[in-house]
Amino acid sequence: MAEFPIGKYIVEPGRKINLHKIDANEHKQFDGNKESAYEQVRALNLKLDELQKIQHGEKQRKVLIVFQGMDASGKDGAIRNVFHSVNPSGVYVAHFGAPSRKELSHDFLWRIHDKVPANGEMVIFNRSHYEDVLIVRVQNLKSKDIWSKRYQHIVNFEKLLYDEGTLIYKFYLHISNEEQRRRLQERVDNPDKHWKIEPNDFKDREKWNDYIDAYNDVLNLTSRKWAPWYIIPSNKKWYRDLIISNILVCELSKLNMKYPKAKIDYTGIIVK
Repeated sequence: MAEFPIGKYIVEPGRKINLHKIDANEHKQFDGNKESAYEQVRALNLKLDELQKIQHGEKQRKVLIVFQGMDASGKDGAIRNVFHSVNPSGVYVAHFGAPSRKELSHDFLWRIHDKVPANGEMVIFNRSHYEDVLIVRVQNLKSKDIWSKRYQHIVNFEKLLYDEGTLIYKFYLHISNEEQRRRLQERVDNPDKHWKIEPNDFKDREKWNDYIDAYNDVLNLTSRKWAPWYIIPSNKKWYRDLIISNILVCELSKLNMKYPKAKIDYTGIIVK
């Protein structure tokens, strides 16, 4: 199994990062080829499946995994590939699109809190509460006086979840402007992928730098030891999946989870 210096990808609290200067095409931490990377991802899939089964059976921990990134950054693909072998029992994916009228009538975290994991559950957020300091900010849906306070609200919210036993891992899928253009064009050229296209996808490209600046603030202001951000170079999909799989298996393995002991010793019983 390839050894990844996963600390390379974590946003340490207080560390100032600038996505404009981070190479989305970076893949030098792995010296094998794409085929061997896929083999390792499959092996990591099985290990993650075993860890999730123990976590589900143990029912002592909650796991929240957050995926954020630009349009076409590969959130769906990463979720599909990294969790390919995981038993769906106890694993849920929550997708956060535009809020409904009812959701807008509550505070911005109301719809998020409803989806966080319970004991023994692993919940994956495809987009998340961070949309309220990203699209809300860039598209001027709320005034700066409102959205600028939400960074601290988010930090406090995640600390509450952590204090109540939730482990939080947040992944920003970093692609280049040119790679996004190529992927969107691929969708346009393939009628079977037209359903993935939203008219605003093209308008949002015009605000690429504004979104990157917004993500810079998200990563710099909300990464904490109890809820770290990882910046995942994602131009190479296989490398993206390999890094994420390594990080999750490494971090969950550190917990030394155990299957719960049965109330009765069933050893030697013959079922007739």
